[in-house]
Formats: sequence, C-alpha cells, structure tokens
Amino acid sequence: MRTPKPSRRRLLAGGLAAAAGAVAGCLDGSVTGGPANDDDDDRVLALTLGDAGETLRDGAVHDPEETEPRWDEAAFAAAVEGERYTTQYRRPFPPAAEKPTYAVHEGTYYRLDSVVVDEAEATRPVLRLFDVDGGESDAESGADDSDGVDAAEEETLPEGDRRAVEIAHKSARARGNSGGVPVGLVERGGYVYRDGDAIDASRLLAPDGPARVAYRDTVYRVEVTRERFYEPVYRAVAEPVAESSERMEAVLRAHTVGARIDPDDLSADAREVIEAARHGGYEESHPYSDGYAEVLRAFHERPYLDGNVRKDAAWSESGAERIRYEDRYYDYRLRFVPS
Repeated sequence: MRTPKPSRRRLLAGGLAAAAGAVAGCLDGSVTGGPANDDDDDRVLALTLGDAGETLRDGAVHDPEETEPRWDEAAFAAAVEGERYTTQYRRPFPPAAEKPTYAVHEGTYYRLDSVVVDEAEATRPVLRLFDVDGGESDAESGADDSDGVDAAEEETLPEGDRRAVEIAHKSARARGNSGGVPVGLVERGGYVYRDGDAIDASRLLAPDGPARVAYRDTVYRVEVTRERFYEPVYRAVAEPVAESSERMEAVLRAHTVGARIDPDDLSADAREVIEAARHGGYEESHPYSDGYAEVLRAFHERPYLDGNVRKDAAWSESGAERIRYEDRYYDYRLRFVPS
C-alpha cells in the first residue's frame, strides 16, 4: 500500500499561519482521494474567495431612477408598458443568453432582452482612411496626392466625424500589421455612420468635404463610400420575474449560486480553510488534509477529489457558480499553481 507524502499547506495571506496548523487533519489517501502517482503529489491546489456581499440584488439589478441606465431608455419605458418597441442594428438591451440584465420599475423586477424579429436593408456611409505618407492607396485609386491639399484637423470636425476618424484611424494603423483591429468598433475596414444626426452634421460626408484629415500627427486621405448593409431588427423585451425584493433575490440565487454552506455543518478544520481562503487565499499539495477535502466536497468540486485530478479537475469550471456562507455570497476560484 502506498504511503502518502505529508501534505504541504500554505496560507496566501500573511498573519494567518496559525490556521495552517489547525487544518492538519488525516492524510489518508483513501479519505482525501485525488491523484494516484507521485508526479501529481507536487501539484498545489489554491483556493481564493471574494466577498460578493449580503445580497445579489445590489450588483445585479439596475434602477433607472437612481442610476443612468446602460440601455435604451425609451425602449425600457415602452417595454414595461407592454408596447412594441424595435431598433435596427443596435440592441435596445444587452443580450440575456449568458448574463441576464435585470431592472426594477415601480416595485416590479424585469429581465431584459433583445429578440431578433426581422431583417432590414440599409445603405450606410463608410469612412476609410489611408496614410498619405505611406502612399498606400492613392496611386491605386488615381487620387491626387499633391502637397497643396490642406488637411482638416480632427479636433475641428463635428463630434460624429471625430469619432469616425478615431475609429477609422485604428483600422488604417492596423493594415499590414499582425495585431488586428478593435472588434466591435471597426467595420469593413473603417467606420460606418448609422446615426442620422451625425450624418447630417458631418463635414467628411459632404460633397465638398476635406480630402485630407490630420490625426495624431498623421495625415490621411479620406475615402467615403456608400454601401449596402443587411441589419437585424430587435424587439425590446422586459419580462416580469418578481414582485418583491425577496423573490428577486431567490431568482438570482437560483441562477448564480451553487453551494449553500452552513458553518455549523463543517468541522473546525474546514472552517479554518474557508477563513484563510477569504482572507487572501489557501493552498495545499496532495494528499489533501481532511479539512481541505471537506471544503472541496461542500463546494461540489468533487473532480478535485474523486476523479483523475490531472484529467478531470483541470477541465472543470471551478468557480462558475457562487457560494453562500454565513449569510454572505462569495465568488471563488480553484486553480493549480506550481509547488
């Protein structure tokens, strides 16, 4: 029968060394589970806890009357009244597939979402910039690159044009480089105008607009095209999910919280591990002490104990859910670190 090596326990926060001795526990491999070869014994499993507060509502529910919302206010006002409200291309609310957005209005809690209900065809102005000094595109397009053409300074342009130049500059700077361009900002190698007011106020889009623009000490040739786009049409959805703060808290717990742990159900050793983990961190090498093994089971992280640790636990989504402990919520993370 294989004799387990002594478990090495380390507190990641200073001043808690006394807790390490309290978590000695039994080192019998049949109790702690885990890897069955000596190479894996040197792997250190670290646990950290981050305090998420006493309620989930504080961080998950938005009150438009108290803070400025991050969504279309007109869409919210219409959706809570049951009116149909649609937007083209831009979502009125953040998508709810992975992390739903919740809002409260007159005591009712809503889950917000944006649902595609149609497709629209539109012709949009597209601004692209080309580095004049680099001679990138003028010769190919037949544009006149004479020195007599004055460049408009970016800061003198209307607000919509300034944003367009900033984003088109990012695309021009990235051409020929391996770094790429900012996802979600650059489209079709430049900037797409979609705001009607910005289009009406634009100098760059005007027939007699400047042929050159200067941005950050670089002079660019201005190229404007009008291109066809097929864009989704979204309907704003505000679905009632709760009529009280207590019910909303229950909804959020069901959606985000995994283990609910009562300290009275844990041994003194396990409580010491959690105390260390939420004050900076705790780690052990295998074989784990009884206290650490008890915590892992309480967190429903059995792959670190009952399976092939190298094969199973390394791929488990540890910390995907929160835990509730002593009337507070915690985010946690388990990860292997070098011994």
